[in-house]
Amino acid sequence: QVQLVDSGGGLVQAGGSLRLSCTASGNIFRLNTMAWYRQAPGKQRELVAGISDGYTSYADFVKGRFTISRDNVKIAVYLQMTSLKPEDTAVYYCAATSRSVADFQNVRAYDYWGQGTQVTVSS
Repeated sequence: QVQLVDSGGGLVQAGGSLRLSCTASGNIFRLNTMAWYRQAPGKQRELVAGISDGYTSYADFVKGRFTISRDNVKIAVYLQMTSLKPEDTAVYYCAATSRSVADFQNVRAYDYWGQGTQVTVSS
């Protein structure tokens, strides 16, 4: 059993920054693919960024503002968010799988999900 714990969300003004963290624990050999998704009220869950085998991918709406990184020793993934906008307000979830995922946007590719952390950006 693998557990993912998200943290780092909060309330921030537009233009501000936050750093989200997701740490894995449990019976882990390796989590090849890790990603961040978000879900705003009334909207579908959408990919924010993914990282797999050194390759990263970002949604167009965060390119140049968000950076995904990982720590393979701690088995953790991070999302550095800058220049935050009110439309970034959502619950952010980390996701992971032991497989190398080609399509980060395929929600069904992930075996493990964090509990979510709320990010609220005020205007």
